[in-house]
Amino acid sequence: MDVLSDLLHRARATNAQIRQLIQRPPWAMTFADAPPLTVVATLGGRASVRLDDDPGAAPVRLAAGDIALVSGTARYTIADSPDTPPQMVVRDGRKHLIDAGAPAQQPLAPRTYGDGLPGATALLRGAYEIRGEVGERLLRTLTPLAVVPAGPRTRAVLELLAAETAHEAPGQDAVLERLLDLVLVLALREWCARPDARVPSWHRALAAPAIGEALRLLHENPGHRWTVAELAAKVGQSRATFAAHFTAAVGEPPLGYLTGWRMTLAADRLRDTDRTVAAVAREVGYEDAFAFSTAFKRARGASPAHWRRAHRSA
Repeated sequence: MDVLSDLLHRARATNAQIRQLIQRPPWAMTFADAPPLTVVATLGGRASVRLDDDPGAAPVRLAAGDIALVSGTARYTIADSPDTPPQMVVRDGRKHLIDAGAPAQQPLAPRTYGDGLPGATALLRGAYEIRGEVGERLLRTLTPLAVVPAGPRTRAVLELLAAETAHEAPGQDAVLERLLDLVLVLALREWCARPDARVPSWHRALAAPAIGEALRLLHENPGHRWTVAELAAKVGQSRATFAAHFTAAVGEPPLGYLTGWRMTLAADRLRDTDRTVAAVAREVGYEDAFAFSTAFKRARGASPAHWRRAHRSA
């Protein structure tokens, strides 16, 4: 499994919420308790997205087929135009009217709301509850508002997702979640391929055949007792050449990257499971629980037991 697939798989959250809005201008909705990651796609018409947590951030306009990935913000506004003031606030899953003259929000079909009249803007919104250290690692590949222009590959999937959103059939939730996952993966690919995208160095390193293969091996089996020599042999390079190329591409030595990835996995296991510290240590490649605790405290600033108590209560 490649690194991006591994991150998406481990950070995957169930119960993704998918809604379609078909609304004539003027309209504007503020989401006051945004999830860690939201996918907003314009199916028809035009829209804009504004990050309300960042007063200096300019609204970004979306044309038909554009996809916006919103992350790292607790409050944002979607509107037909940047000039339209918010007419309603969505908080805790409930709509609260600000403007008595707000446009109708009647149900039009399953998961579809608005007025559905000619000239309306059609939007899809999918919300992910991504949690944990792996989720944070995934979100660091994005800026708070990443916009992917319309393209033939994403357009075809968006059309299918829109059709399924307004449909009701057995297994519908599973179909919708997988289609939304596909939209997310395609959008992430497009975003990370942009020359101006500020993505982590490990992501750019995936394009280097030997380094990408080494990263895949580390993610596929993080508990293995890897050595630099073994990794170099696996990818067909000398030890010195591999170590130099890996460090230059990723920004840290191979075993330094492995330690960071193990600590990420360990943090999520400590928070989400009742496994003992010794069991977690073994799962991420440490036979000695004391050595694991030392490494974890160095990386997270607290012992595994203290970190678990603090983050479970939080």
